[in-house]
Amino acid sequence: MTLFITATGTGIGKTFVAAGLLRAFRRAGRPATALKPVLSGYDPAAPADSDPAHLLAAMGQPVTAPNIARVSPLRFAAPLSPDIAAAREGRVIDFDALINLCRHENPHLIEGIGGVMVPLTHSHTVLDWMAALNHPVLLVAGSYLGTLSHTLTALAALQSRQLAIAAIIINETPNSPPIDETIATLRRFAPEPPIHPLPYGAAPDNDLFSRLIVDLKD
Repeated sequence: MTLFITATGTGIGKTFVAAGLLRAFRRAGRPATALKPVLSGYDPAAPADSDPAHLLAAMGQPVTAPNIARVSPLRFAAPLSPDIAAAREGRVIDFDALINLCRHENPHLIEGIGGVMVPLTHSHTVLDWMAALNHPVLLVAGSYLGTLSHTLTALAALQSRQLAIAAIIINETPNSPPIDETIATLRRFAPEPPIHPLPYGAAPDNDLFSRLIVDLKD
């Protein structure tokens, strides 16, 4: 089974969650592969700080140029939405080729870029990407003020395309409202998907990741 990891926005913690799940898979003796096919804000002078480097480390693979290119083949310098970042370099993202790549590689995890509705190409969003693949989705959200609207809006978008939502992870934001209150409110409006808190400053091997993979079947 492949799981698609998305979020309510950028900088919410998708890569941290993906890396935590990869490590949990490996501790359980299960295969663990991941792609983050589209990446903006990539600095080739600092590859060790990049998202693909964190994913490679979690997979137990060396951070080399070929491995980064394999995990994140579409890399752009500008820290902008993929369509704009690509245009700044005179490039375009081929949506069909992206879908074919994900299907051919068939990883255990696919990490998206930005939030659910981020423009991906001139006429496609990340939501279109997820819908084309039709994998179960793990939604990562924060606990900051405003996350209730952002999270419920993201859920509505996912549900509008009949995507299965495996779980929601609330990645605790510093100085935010109490995370238990946030989760209790979300559960009133979204009772179906499991909702899990991830405490601020959680270790990469937090028990949450081991508990999550129990429900993720190969």
